[in-house]
Amino acid sequence: MIEVNRKGDVWVFAQQQDGQLNEVSLELLSKGRQLADTLKVPLGAVLLGQNVQSLTGPLFHHGADKVYLAQHDLLETYQSNTYAKALCQIITRHKPQIVIYGATPRGRDLAPRIASAMKAGLTADCTDLDIGDNTDPSTKVTHKNLLLQIRPAFGGNIIATIVNYNRWPQMATVREGVMAMPTPDASRRGTIIKEAVELTPQDVLIEVLEKSHRERRVNLKGSRIIVSGGAGVGSADGFQLLRDLANALGGEVGASRAAVDSGFISKDHQVGQTGTTVRPALYIAVGISGAVQHRAGMQESAKILAINTDAEAPIFSIAHYGIVGDYRQVIPSLIKAVKARA
Repeated sequence: MIEVNRKGDVWVFAQQQDGQLNEVSLELLSKGRQLADTLKVPLGAVLLGQNVQSLTGPLFHHGADKVYLAQHDLLETYQSNTYAKALCQIITRHKPQIVIYGATPRGRDLAPRIASAMKAGLTADCTDLDIGDNTDPSTKVTHKNLLLQIRPAFGGNIIATIVNYNRWPQMATVREGVMAMPTPDASRRGTIIKEAVELTPQDVLIEVLEKSHRERRVNLKGSRIIVSGGAGVGSADGFQLLRDLANALGGEVGASRAAVDSGFISKDHQVGQTGTTVRPALYIAVGISGAVQHRAGMQESAKILAINTDAEAPIFSIAHYGIVGDYRQVIPSLIKAVKARA
């Protein structure tokens, strides 16, 4: 058995935009803390931007021991080339053994560029990470303390564990919402390591003329209650009942991919492997059969109520409560009961 003797940090890329940390960066600090503790190494966060030193506090509060802070005029606005070049310089300087990124549009853009430049492996859209031993089938040698990168494969029909035996750092992107947000500890302090990065105007390949932001119309991740509909709802009109129940409960409306693909509701509402991953206090699945791809995005909900006419639907296997029946009869009764208790 070969012991992996690398002692570098575990790193989380701390994504920020306009001086605001993306929630997935804080979620990843929770998993990063577990990985670092298992390996008995520090947990670092890498923060790039300009005038962003105030964000180091929340990173420490959510579990980081160190923050590698690179501030530069050319990092004020995210651009693939400048961020990749800066991060490669910092990785080369400090040699972390693991770097994880949120699987956001920015993370999915940046991580492959880093992996290519560093000649490192990268596993995309992981749903879990762990540290463990694994045997290289080509050499029959067992390696210790590898990053186990866990993700759905073959359309979500299996869960694959991917390992990297000889390329460093080990890198992965992790889906938003699959890691629990750590409880912040305002008393935690850490070390800020200021990084000088070499960038020139020639590294800026795109000139930003104007920035605009589209407000997110649906806040699935922030909702404590989600009422989701699937193909079994039957039509766009059928979703009005789900909206009525969500309004009565103070929640949001979600949907399966089948409902979105059928045109019943917009993709902003999609929950699942190719949508949003959620962890609400209550998830009500209406007319959703429970395909693996959908379950991957909601099975960590605290309580799951399934409503379906098919008593054999897979969704019942993970539901805490189930109602076999027509949602057009069940939901009005639920709305009446909720309003009676209000």
